[in-house]
Amino acid sequence: MLMTKGSCQPVTRSPAEAGLAYEDVTFTASDGVELRGWFTPAQPGSDVPAPTVVFVHGWLWNRLGNESGLVPFIDRDVDFLPASKALHDGGYNVLHFDLSNHGESGSRFPITYGPWEARDYIGAVAYLRTRADVDPDRIGAVGTSMGGNAVLIGSPYCLPIKAVLLVQPSKPYVFSSRFAADQFGRIGATSLPALDLSYTLVRAPRPSTIDPGASAARLTDTMQKYVQGTGDQWGTMEVVEAFVAAAPRVLPLVRYPSTERYGGYRYVNEQADDVAAFFQEDL
Repeated sequence: MLMTKGSCQPVTRSPAEAGLAYEDVTFTASDGVELRGWFTPAQPGSDVPAPTVVFVHGWLWNRLGNESGLVPFIDRDVDFLPASKALHDGGYNVLHFDLSNHGESGSRFPITYGPWEARDYIGAVAYLRTRADVDPDRIGAVGTSMGGNAVLIGSPYCLPIKAVLLVQPSKPYVFSSRFAADQFGRIGATSLPALDLSYTLVRAPRPSTIDPGASAARLTDTMQKYVQGTGDQWGTMEVVEAFVAAAPRVLPLVRYPSTERYGGYRYVNEQADDVAAFFQEDL
């Protein structure tokens, strides 16, 4: 059920932990699902428009990343706060929000690992453009895993998006097959046709048909930067290399040293200055 329904990982931390003032915000996805998050203004109390970065988290996480030990497999902490602080200090607004089926946001069944979660991201960008303190033409995004897929698939529908940082996005069928084989062995590896069928029965996009790289090719004016861990057991370097090859404007792929998938995600908190520098250059 975690694969299709998600997990409402509790929101136990806030930007205040990094000394940041923030607002509780509520808005809707493009299909009406209620989403909850935090807006951290670059200049609290000011209506001067500033560039804004939205963080879009991965499967089973919440708006601030991942807290290890809350899922039935080995994971690690992934913390968005260091990068948020670096961006704020550089003059950026930051939006954190829970995707549908996660954290404190509403539900939409099933999880699709990109296409329907893109509706959440599109809603987040639409919300930002209602704010006087947001420059509507200078919005960027950090997307991790499923969140990276959502950013890629959703960005063509909410342009202009100036810059996107994508950490270990993947083709959902590749991710699902490798995850199932790693966790459940040969039985897991043979379960994918049934997964595709189950999505067809509930009229959701079949994992085997989803290719975020097709959306990467449509982002002709968006600077894209990709990060892929070298030791990722659930994703592949080849898939992300294909995304890079499809992108019209793209920086060299960051091959981040890791021994498992979560080590690759930790680029976001371990290299917070690099995250901020990317947006300072391209947003």
